[in-house]
Amino acid sequence: VSGEGRDLSGFFNPDLTEFYFTRRDSESGKWSLIAFTRSGDQWEQTSVTPRIGRPVLSPDGQTMHLGKRYMDRTQTGWSDVKDLGPMFDREEWGIMRLSSSSNGTYVLDDYKGSDVIRISTLIDGVRQEPEQLGPEINTGEFNAHPFIAPDESYLIWDGVRAEGYGRSDLWISFKQQDGTWGQALNMGPEINTEGREASAFVTADGKYILFSRTAGSDEGDIYWADAQIIETLRNK
Repeated sequence: VSGEGRDLSGFFNPDLTEFYFTRRDSESGKWSLIAFTRSGDQWEQTSVTPRIGRPVLSPDGQTMHLGKRYMDRTQTGWSDVKDLGPMFDREEWGIMRLSSSSNGTYVLDDYKGSDVIRISTLIDGVRQEPEQLGPEINTGEFNAHPFIAPDESYLIWDGVRAEGYGRSDLWISFKQQDGTWGQALNMGPEINTEGREASAFVTADGKYILFSRTAGSDEGDIYWADAQIIETLRNK
């Protein structure tokens, strides 16, 4: 996976038999979505397609979110790319990554709208207008690439704050008993460095956190760590 070029946004399907990530070719500058499939104890590259948005799977693995677009899983692979609709397809918004919970809640970033993160819930099956999250999340600069836990108990994103470690850090906020979001916690030196950490994803079994790291150059690789760090931070 980690090779020449800029490798970002790694994620698995729920049963860990598919792995996806995006890569920017060093020469052409073009981005691709690359898929690997596991058969037995072997991994095989199975597809390379142009990247749309910042892809990430829904918790059930049946939807590939592509920013303001998406694909559904079919018997033979993935459907054609579909639009989420006018609620999300706004000229003034720049959605890179949209992540969903098991209940259908969406969290999404917006690089055109002051780098804020918004949330859209389902009420009685009706999609609600995305609302900007509070200062617990939207403080500092360049807040982007959110990941919401399947049970909505926490939210991870990357951003720049004065108390951070580097060019961009991973932050986490836990949902409180009253339904509000708690104060943002830096995920610490076990994850963050002087470089740029971004695009977190936690595997469906809750064991591993994947994220991207860009060091001195504009190249980057995908890293993983024990997701126990989430529970450690939850207990602080």
